[in-house]
Amino acid sequence: MLLIRPFLRANHLRRHRAHLIVFFIFIVSNTAGLLTPLGDPPLFLGFLRGVPFQFTLRLFPQWGLVVGSLLMLFNIYDQFVFTREEIETHRALAEIVQARHPLQIQGKRNFLYLLGVMLAAVLNGYFAWPRGVQEAMMITMARLSWYTTPRSIHRENHFHFSPIVEVAALFLGIFVTMVPALEILNARASAFDLKAPWHFFWLSGALSSVLDNAPTYLTFTAMASGLVGASVENLGSMLRSGLGETLLAAVSCGSVFMGANTYIGNGPNFMVKSIAEAQGIKMPSFGGYMVYSGLILIPLFIIVTFVFFRG
Repeated sequence: MLLIRPFLRANHLRRHRAHLIVFFIFIVSNTAGLLTPLGDPPLFLGFLRGVPFQFTLRLFPQWGLVVGSLLMLFNIYDQFVFTREEIETHRALAEIVQARHPLQIQGKRNFLYLLGVMLAAVLNGYFAWPRGVQEAMMITMARLSWYTTPRSIHRENHFHFSPIVEVAALFLGIFVTMVPALEILNARASAFDLKAPWHFFWLSGALSSVLDNAPTYLTFTAMASGLVGASVENLGSMLRSGLGETLLAAVSCGSVFMGANTYIGNGPNFMVKSIAEAQGIKMPSFGGYMVYSGLILIPLFIIVTFVFFRG
């Protein structure tokens, strides 16, 4: 959410911008967040359940394959679109879109508030504060940011609460309806006969695409921990066996990567879409977005399966 508005501003002279936002969702909002528990909600919940903070660094090979491939595909596709725009407009677009103003950061005090939010999240994982302490600290940081940041900065960034309200309403509906689905999954887990890492990668990913990926992660790590005899309350105990570590990696990758498959797979996806539309970008429909993910992400996830999780 820190990067979307500067990204939009840097590309505001482009004629075709929808693909820029789609790849932004693929990379920034989802797959690039695999390396730390602060990068994606499922991983943060795993950290709170005992997964070591540095565990996700072991997923660098999976991260490198997916993010590197997406960046390469984006560069190829954007070069094609960029050239087409130059032909359509009969202009030297490369010169037009070059920055005319140096990059500046205003409201630097907000980095302190952001650091406060990060510390609240990390320290809560280590010290298991009573319920409400972490939330109170985060709300305090948010309120300080709102009241101490000049309104001119909010206006220049086109900041408003509409995208947040839209996402809150959407995910309220998802949270209400997903509870029965996850309860059925928990009750009939044995019927699925999940054993291989690729089973956990694809099934956790499939559900993360249509439900919120955070509770989906908890559901499948609970199933995986039962398979290796680890504690559900201490998911870090899965790392005592090679199979447990592989299953935890599979669920982590599935939940994070495939949250990019739809607009509702991860909260920031829909928020980025709303912010882009508020600035006049015609985004793909729900089905149109899935065409992008089906053609780009699914083949990439098949490669990930054969390279890392086929056992």
